[in-house]
Amino acid sequence: MPSTVYDSTIFRDAFGTPAMRAVFADEAYVAQCIRVEVALAVAQGRLGVIPREAAAAIAAKATARGIDYATLKAETDNVGYPIVGIVHQLQKQCGEAGRYLHWGATTQDIMDTATVLQVREALAIVAADLAALDKTLAGLSARHRTTVMAGRTHLQQALPTTFGQKTAVWLSMIRRHRARLRELEPRVLVGQFAGAAGTLASLGDRGLAVSDALMDELKLTRPDMPWHVARDGLAETVALLALVTASLAKVATDVMLLMQTEVGEAFEPFATGRGSSSTMPQKRNPISCELIIAGAKAVRQHAGLMLDAMLADHERATGPWHLEWIAVPESFIAAAGALEQARFMLDGLIVDAERMRRNLDITGGLIVAEAVMMALAVHTGRGAAHDLVYGACRAAMENRTPLLAELEKLAEVTRHLDRPALVRLVDPANYIGTAPAMVDRLLGKS
Repeated sequence: MPSTVYDSTIFRDAFGTPAMRAVFADEAYVAQCIRVEVALAVAQGRLGVIPREAAAAIAAKATARGIDYATLKAETDNVGYPIVGIVHQLQKQCGEAGRYLHWGATTQDIMDTATVLQVREALAIVAADLAALDKTLAGLSARHRTTVMAGRTHLQQALPTTFGQKTAVWLSMIRRHRARLRELEPRVLVGQFAGAAGTLASLGDRGLAVSDALMDELKLTRPDMPWHVARDGLAETVALLALVTASLAKVATDVMLLMQTEVGEAFEPFATGRGSSSTMPQKRNPISCELIIAGAKAVRQHAGLMLDAMLADHERATGPWHLEWIAVPESFIAAAGALEQARFMLDGLIVDAERMRRNLDITGGLIVAEAVMMALAVHTGRGAAHDLVYGACRAAMENRTPLLAELEKLAEVTRHLDRPALVRLVDPANYIGTAPAMVDRLLGKS
């Protein structure tokens, strides 16, 4: 029976995706382990380490389709690892040639390299999702480069910005993560083959040749040194997923706040019944945002778990390695779920530019007090201008009047700035600085 959100019939597509679950399914993992065992035999046959005929027989007969999972489970429960059980079943499949299976290898060689093969497939899914988000956010940024809205600091209106500038900030994070992923792959997509204690002693002077041939067969990078007790590569991979999902959670937080009733400037895509309440018919809850944030927190916790897994003792760890069996699959599945929710949300994001403009006006011009101060400072100096505008702002708040009305009462202001100038200065649309230029600069970079 499914027992977690990752395999639950009810929740699994809220916290993951079918494609990513397929990468880390039991059947997929066993198939990758068998792929490594076969590749090892083929490489060794080519080098003459085992008979060529035996290698050919293993390549022809060893298959995941014939695995009895009940038997494999029983043997794994007894041994503690699945490889012995897999090899036993493959030996039966391969007949006489089966005695040359797993030649010079140790369990962790096969499991680690199989995990790297899974990670390669999983990173390709992540890369595709990031590329799709890049395209969507670039479109939003271009479309809304001059859509004026309130920029908020400490949850209060601060200065005008544009929605395109906001989405371009989101886009800049996604592009950095795409670069990080490209930089990460050469460090992580490295096979592991080092034998019982990392010396490949059982293969005599052929150890390195076999290792190199195995990696070439699997199209993985050759390891400079064994990494069975140096786990920084997989830890870095989960750390990247934590960074990606944390950025998605920042986007989700922004959208969730923009969806508040009192703000109402942007919304998740509408679908009948989505985000509704069982008791409040009017509700439109930020469901994708909530799932993204939950997924990001789960991946963050696993990033910490992967750091614990790095504490391997001597030449074979006594338990930290097992933490990766939990953290790596769940991190990728949770990250895939967050990416899927982000793609759905941003692809159909509803932007209310009119509401953004109305919200800009609720302060009666206070949001552009800085614009007035800087224009006045040219004539009075910054300190004096700050004090004059500060006084006008306090009066506007106390009297509940527009800032323009209070400014026009001050001779020290009107002496330097006439009404047309003040009207222009208190219009938020005239104080967005270089926001559009920033968007253009980012979009000009591929």
